[in-house]
Amino acid sequence: MTSQTRFRRLAGAAAMLGLLVTPALAPSAMAQAYPDRNVTMIVPFPAGGASDITGRNVAAKLSESLGKTVVVDNRAGANGSLGATLLKQAAPDGYTILVGSIGVFAINPALFKDLKYDPMKDFDLLTVAVRTPNVLVANPNFPASTVKELVEYLKKNPDKVSFASSGTGSSDHLTAALFMQKTGTVGVHVPYKGGGPAIADLIGGHANVSFQNLGAIANHVRGGKLKALAVTADKRNAALPDVPTMAEAGVKDVEVYSWQAAAAPKGLPADIRARLEKETIAALNAPEVKAKFNDIGFDVVANTSKQFETFLAAEIARWKTVIEVGKIQPE
Repeated sequence: MTSQTRFRRLAGAAAMLGLLVTPALAPSAMAQAYPDRNVTMIVPFPAGGASDITGRNVAAKLSESLGKTVVVDNRAGANGSLGATLLKQAAPDGYTILVGSIGVFAINPALFKDLKYDPMKDFDLLTVAVRTPNVLVANPNFPASTVKELVEYLKKNPDKVSFASSGTGSSDHLTAALFMQKTGTVGVHVPYKGGGPAIADLIGGHANVSFQNLGAIANHVRGGKLKALAVTADKRNAALPDVPTMAEAGVKDVEVYSWQAAAAPKGLPADIRARLEKETIAALNAPEVKAKFNDIGFDVVANTSKQFETFLAAEIARWKTVIEVGKIQPE
């Protein structure tokens, strides 16, 4: 046998062996290759709100663990539904994820009849990141400094007090609606395109009061830029220990927690989905990240995707009832 013939046979055998082995190695190779470029994190609200704060803290830690930069892309509009629709349309390859609010995941499905996404069908749910109660805050110059004083002022001045919110159907909007139902008062709802702009106008005196996520306003309260009247939790929060609960302030059945969660487009490869879930949960549980969240009033949840699915189904049902009873419509 000539050396040339021997070479051809060896080459052919190697090629055949490659055909037999490559498919079995493909999943492992894919896992090792991911990610080979930067990852985009859609935050469907402007900078400064609770979703943005959550997303940027998680993105910074994910950038370390994934070895590639996770770039935050703020895409605001329609209570987060514009950004959520972009997530649905993105390729399910692990290079686009979203961190959004309770409104994006649990409220929009009941609020918008023509919603272009279904969170249960169009997303691979990763984890509920954090939760926080809302806080009833007011501009420092607003006459009322307690819940009792606010209720009295509202009854004397119906339709004159502006309630700023991060958008129609947001948790802060629905909390305000619930508060007015429970106290028999009427105010003017002023929706913004996110918590950041709403808070800015509240601080600037262009709005009177608002139910904002504790994590987004805690530092503003400590700094005297806003005054806090009550928290919508079942007990006082360590971030603002001197602020009473709504029940302590005399208004019962207004316990509301807002939450932020992470998801990806439906259909991620199993190994990439598992890695994203694992790394996101690890990012949330990192001591320095958890300390940052706790300092501003966020409780880290970091549950599994299966737990998220069960939780989300219950939340969608709950807020559907609230919207129907309140006859709340998109503006």
